[in-house]
Amino acid sequence: MNTDLATELTAIVIDKNNKETFVQKNGLTYRLLSEKDYDIGEVVTGFTYSNQDDQLVLTTTIPDIRPNYFGWGEVVKVNRRLGVFVNVGWEEKDVVVSMDDLPAEGRLWPKEGDKLYLSITVDDKDRIWGQLADEEQFFDQYIEGSKDMHNQNVAGYAFQLKMSGTYAMTDDGYILFIHPSEREAEPRLGQRVEGRVIGVREDGVLYASLKPRAHEVMEEDAMMLLEMLKRSEDKRIPYHNKSNPEDIKKQFGISKAQFKRAVGRLMKHGLVNQDDEYTHLIKEPDEDMTLD
Repeated sequence: MNTDLATELTAIVIDKNNKETFVQKNGLTYRLLSEKDYDIGEVVTGFTYSNQDDQLVLTTTIPDIRPNYFGWGEVVKVNRRLGVFVNVGWEEKDVVVSMDDLPAEGRLWPKEGDKLYLSITVDDKDRIWGQLADEEQFFDQYIEGSKDMHNQNVAGYAFQLKMSGTYAMTDDGYILFIHPSEREAEPRLGQRVEGRVIGVREDGVLYASLKPRAHEVMEEDAMMLLEMLKRSEDKRIPYHNKSNPEDIKKQFGISKAQFKRAVGRLMKHGLVNQDDEYTHLIKEPDEDMTLD
């Protein structure tokens, strides 16, 4: 077992050629990764690891993410039989977060581009693994939210998935809690989520909702109806205020109340009218029109 692996150490330059320089420590040879040119016999301090080719290297750039030091890494590859590969800023090396440390449900595994907050660990077979931060690491460093943040837009990465809800951390250090009732689907581990603040817990954790605001939902519904009217052959659809709610739900995927609000918004802007059989498009909207 190489006890010097994934540690900072000082080694001596023992060999070099036109392309590479090698250092040695405790009988082991490492290829040197450095922008500086060293001569044989010089002393070099750096960080050691094994690259993707299992070659021992020593880099003079001490990485931010290393044993006992946590940071955000980006998922670059998913292997269902092993885990996920994460870019932690090491040259020639991505580290693996084992499948044993990932959610039991595959749909909740991180995907490429998601981000994980992690450190590094080395097992007794000299294998380097990504080690996900536990709850304590997040709660040791977070910023407490305040009531004046109510209704602010927030975004962050999901770091803990629980039956009670999802925890995420924002870029500026706030912790979000998203109750299952405030989301359409459960976020993946590492997924970036965007929502708004709907409350503040006693410990400063922000209650967040991933659901759109009411006026945003209304605008989406109105835009959907408008698009359907524009695409219909005679600029009308056979739905109106007296239509069966089940027919509306089946056709548009929204409730009758949502349908009526959306139509009302379009009528307010003079774009549609209704009779007992149809909703008619009577005017094309301007390109820059917003349905406020």
